[in-house]
Amino acid sequence: MTTHPFLDLAPLTAARFASIEDRVARLLGTEQDVVIMQGEALLPLEGAIRATAGPGTTALNVVTGPYGQTFGDWLRDCGATVVDLTVPFHTAVTAAQIREAFAEHPEIDFVSLVHAEAATGNTNPVAEIGEAVREHGALFYLDAVASVGAEPVLPDAWGVDLCVIGAQKAMGGPAGVSAVSVSERAWARMAANPGAPRRSYLSLLDWKERWIDGGRRALLHAPAQLEMLALEACVERIDAAGLDAVIARHTTAAAATRAGALALGGGLEPYVYEAEDAAPVATTLRTPSGVVASELVASALAADPALPLAAGGGALAKEMIRVNHYGADATREAVLGSLVALGAALAERGLVVDVAGARRAVANSL
Repeated sequence: MTTHPFLDLAPLTAARFASIEDRVARLLGTEQDVVIMQGEALLPLEGAIRATAGPGTTALNVVTGPYGQTFGDWLRDCGATVVDLTVPFHTAVTAAQIREAFAEHPEIDFVSLVHAEAATGNTNPVAEIGEAVREHGALFYLDAVASVGAEPVLPDAWGVDLCVIGAQKAMGGPAGVSAVSVSERAWARMAANPGAPRRSYLSLLDWKERWIDGGRRALLHAPAQLEMLALEACVERIDAAGLDAVIARHTTAAAATRAGALALGGGLEPYVYEAEDAAPVATTLRTPSGVVASELVASALAADPALPLAAGGGALAKEMIRVNHYGADATREAVLGSLVALGAALAERGLVVDVAGARRAVANSL
């Protein structure tokens, strides 16, 4: 029988599993409990909402992209009263808008927010928003799946009660496992919620009662071993490089993409208007009138299928391009290759582009 590095591995022990949780906690700089769940980030994202929201909940759901819309659907399905705060996808929400919502709806006791929306390319000022939420006293739920590794994520400093991360974007790790940090307030809310999932794959309470409270000595079920080992390797690589250096790579890639796209011309422009509202994890671009984004991306990828390019989802496929400069693609080379390919595709459609100018802008980006 032949061997393979992915097969015939020794079982992952509870101690090894716990040590990986501890490394993730250090990455987030949190003293809260960290639970690594055995599935893609949608698992803890949905599980955390269903655990802490119910018929007695009034939730402020901030919508700056498609994930915010999904969270509102889950909250309503749980029986919560939902106040949607929707802002244009080319911008970010502000702490002032959050405070206005609290003034209009003082009964709000839950806030759901996406830190960075990779799908739309915006990022929200969580530190300022967290201060407003803390003053109001609501439970704070944050989707940091796209932001972790690309910009600071500090659940303790920001007063986040439920912070969900995934490794598959800026961390450059696996998609099959994810993690959530949980405050004591959030655990208490779950324990008091009769509708919180129990004895369920969605259940965070199961991890609390059968794993954390038991001293993390016996796992609930067989872990996703390869994904757990990949997550461990991913965090080790970030530790070796330094989190600040990993964040800087993404910041540089985002700045290079924005500057290069503006220099390229051809009618291509940043989708998110203000640079301060743009997410470091991915840059979204708006195509010129009459050019379908999905068709332009298809032309660019025909030249090089490995480029980190994608069209926007749904209706945005007509006008939005995403340059997914995260993980291994958080480099000037990946950015430049993407812009050159987009420039060639625009030129094929008769539009005037300045590829040399884009090259200079990328090279000169900080």
